Amino acid sequence: MQDKFIFQGTPLKQNFEYSFNEPFKEHDITMSDGVVLNVLHFISTIDSKGLILYFHGNADNLSRWGTYAPDFTKLGYDVLMMDYRGYGKSGGVPTEQLLYKDAEELMRWTNENIKHDRLVIYGRSLGAAVASHLASEAQPYKLILETPFDEIGNVAHPVFYPIIRLAPQRFVFSNKEHLKKVEAPVVVIHGTDDWIVPLSSAEKLRPFLKPGDEFVIIEGGGHHDLNTYPEFHRVLERHLW
Repeated sequence: MQDKFIFQGTPLKQNFEYSFNEPFKEHDITMSDGVVLNVLHFISTIDSKGLILYFHGNADNLSRWGTYAPDFTKLGYDVLMMDYRGYGKSGGVPTEQLLYKDAEELMRWTNENIKHDRLVIYGRSLGAAVASHLASEAQPYKLILETPFDEIGNVAHPVFYPIIRLAPQRFVFSNKEHLKKVEAPVVVIHGTDDWIVPLSSAEKLRPFLKPGDEFVIIEGGGHHDLNTYPEFHRVLERHLW
């Protein structure tokens, strides 16, 4: 049941039409094994400073995650979002290794098809592990992690740890291992009241941060609402200048 707990994507019909307030393009990208993944490219209406590869959390699909694009397009960044296998219009079945592989192939597709001078890799929750893994190889301008965990086994509140530890862990999603290989500047953003990924899990990433990296704690912030806090946007403005 671990895969059902981790991967909670909601499928969409292939004829589903996205609707956002931001200009965007939709792409269907074929992976090397033939599986087609659905990708949205949000385009900033002001002079572009760069491109953000955004890897979303473990639930829903791009019809939800696309609503977060304005946090970045208003700062002059285009945003590219991929739905994982089995999410939204994307085909296939997700696994940890396939998420990493798909991110690498998306990176190659991006370099060949989308002009950009500055690349920022952004990961949220589960997507933080995908982002940190990619950043360990792609070496972007910057890596930003929102509500990350150290490893997937520590995402639950501590009261559930005895139950979790009864079963062997099939998935690792280790941000701490990936961060050891990331040379780019890293920014971690987390809230004090996150009941899905406890702050204590994110705190375990501190030893793997470099001088100049930043760990931002938003007082009162939860797992789903950090962008409702002014401090969150100040952090983005500071790092996405």
